[in-house]
Amino acid sequence: MAIITDQPDSAGPSTELEVADGAPDHDDAPRTGVFARPTHATGWREWLFTVDHKKIGIMYGAAALFWFLVGGIEIGLVRLQLWAPDGEVLSADAYNQLFTMHGVTMVFLVIMPLANAFANYLVPLQIGARDVAFPRMNALGLWIFVFGGIFLNLSWFLGGGADGGWFAYAPNTGMAFSPSNGMDFYALGLQIAGIASLLGALNLLVTIINMRCPGMTLLRMPVFTWMILVVQFLLVFALPVITVALVLLTFDRTFDSNFFNVEAGADPLLWQHLFWIFGHPEVYILILPAFGVVSETLPVFSRKPLFGYPIVVLSGAAIGFMGWGVWAHHMFTAGMGPVSVAAFSATTMFIAVPTGVKILNWIATMWAGKVRFTVPMMFSVSLVSMFTIGGLSGVMHAVAPADTQQTDTYFIVAHFHYVLVGGALMGMFAGLYFWWPKAFGYHLNDRLGRWHFWLMLLGFNVTFGPMHIVGLQGMARRHSVYGEFDGFEFWNKIATIGYFFMFIAMTILAVNIFRTWGRYRRGLEPQAEADPWDGRTLEWAIPSPAPEHNFDYVPVVSDVDDFWHKKYQPDETGKLRRIAYGNDIAQRGDQHPHLPSPSYWPIVLAVGLPLIGFGLIYNLWIAGIGLLLLVGAMYGWSLEPATDPDAGHGHGDHGHDDGGHGDDHDGGPDGHDDGNGVLTSSTSNGEAAGD
Repeated sequence: MAIITDQPDSAGPSTELEVADGAPDHDDAPRTGVFARPTHATGWREWLFTVDHKKIGIMYGAAALFWFLVGGIEIGLVRLQLWAPDGEVLSADAYNQLFTMHGVTMVFLVIMPLANAFANYLVPLQIGARDVAFPRMNALGLWIFVFGGIFLNLSWFLGGGADGGWFAYAPNTGMAFSPSNGMDFYALGLQIAGIASLLGALNLLVTIINMRCPGMTLLRMPVFTWMILVVQFLLVFALPVITVALVLLTFDRTFDSNFFNVEAGADPLLWQHLFWIFGHPEVYILILPAFGVVSETLPVFSRKPLFGYPIVVLSGAAIGFMGWGVWAHHMFTAGMGPVSVAAFSATTMFIAVPTGVKILNWIATMWAGKVRFTVPMMFSVSLVSMFTIGGLSGVMHAVAPADTQQTDTYFIVAHFHYVLVGGALMGMFAGLYFWWPKAFGYHLNDRLGRWHFWLMLLGFNVTFGPMHIVGLQGMARRHSVYGEFDGFEFWNKIATIGYFFMFIAMTILAVNIFRTWGRYRRGLEPQAEADPWDGRTLEWAIPSPAPEHNFDYVPVVSDVDDFWHKKYQPDETGKLRRIAYGNDIAQRGDQHPHLPSPSYWPIVLAVGLPLIGFGLIYNLWIAGIGLLLLVGAMYGWSLEPATDPDAGHGHGDHGHDDGGHGDDHDGGPDGHDDGNGVLTSSTSNGEAAGD
């Protein structure tokens, strides 16, 4: 048995990687023609075929920012239409399509994949793993998401976008009221994107539960990883509900069934219940990752531990659990009856408690701390304040009479955006600036970052603050025009001006990204240190950017914020004193253990799904072609060699095999075999892998 030993530095134990007896060597691993894995991929091919969780996370983020631009343009046209009474910028039909596709884009193609970007990149690093449990499945989820988003937006060029609102209330989405193909693209596109989310959720669940490094018990995990864990459970249980609704809608529109046909005896509330049973947990799917981000940034820039770590974790889990019991507060005006309204009013009030606990814990973390107002910290503080406003306006809707008055007015639009933009997106921007040096090896420009923050905060409040006022004045949402004497013109002009502030802010972010990247390539930006922020968690214990293999050796942790405790220890008086600098004790990143090889099949398999969608809309023969491609890709996947014969002949392109972190792990923090018994691992101190 050959032994490959990772040499440790002074910061931790060694890890021996043992190649099992009888496993093929890299030099004589079989190639099987079309089923051979890609070798020496460079340039765009390196990204196209990668199964590296870090590259996949970056691509999720890039795709989300692209769709952010698309969604921003869509709502910009809506704001121009509402600039003045009796607007003529858009027809009523175009207006319906734009606000519908804006909502769908921002929820399913922007905020969810942004959270997935951080989860993919950071979770393995924060738990001390070399990769996710199933790397090829991870790549498959990415490409299904990409093709699902493209499929959904191709509707613009094939008859028009969906026009029934992002909630798509039936029977308004039936053929009688929405005869174009837009709602077909909606139903099928979201089913495709849902497959991607479900694959990612299962992958991250297995990764977090089975692949934590020695000593990383559940109550030593970073809060960000905890929030991602809660979100994955929500996704696993929520996605099947919306999938059922979308399948029923597809059958109604494609095969003339009557699931939502009221004339045939269908219950008009069936869709609403199915959608909101998914839709309210979905709100927490969107916001909890941002809660995790600020729970990491606030302690770093306050130079204090997170106040009440176990309570913050418990509150996140409580939000996830209680989120299943509040869906019908979206339906107070639907005629459910007083008992149902009273019950859901109570649960809506109760769910504010764990959220309020988190806010108090964040404030207590900053209280009396040595606060540094970096760009990530500024976005984090803005989340705390803006989300508090959105949360308070949400609790107002637990009171059924108030909700009845405000339903379908712009007050609801304001509330929703204070939660998702003021909360989720502000948190994502905090994470973007915070972890950018870890992902790319250099910092974004601080001055441009501050301009981005202030214009974003100003534009956000100028846009959505006035919507509270016009909503209380009675301005109905989803109306393409308002009258000259309704009294809504002034605040709509203010809101439209605010939109342009936000657009400028996002333009500054784009300039910051491309300008700083160009300077870095020309050697004008300094290389980021391993621990540029004096961080607390394991991702700061490796070089920046993170090496392809993550860790030279498997870390062993003994406390919450273990990396912080390696830098600071109490003296004889109990006061914390620095004993080391993070950059000095960080791993070197110069080892070359074997990791999963690139693969063609995830992207090939993903192409089959939109083809099936096109076939269901236009011609079933196209669906047959997509099905054949799907089955063929699965067959190729199953025959794909576990090892890359050219792996190990040099480091840089990929140089991996599926042994180190194959697609079928059996547990353990550093990964075991992929079903072929190629590679196992053990730690030198004799601790069992995982808990």
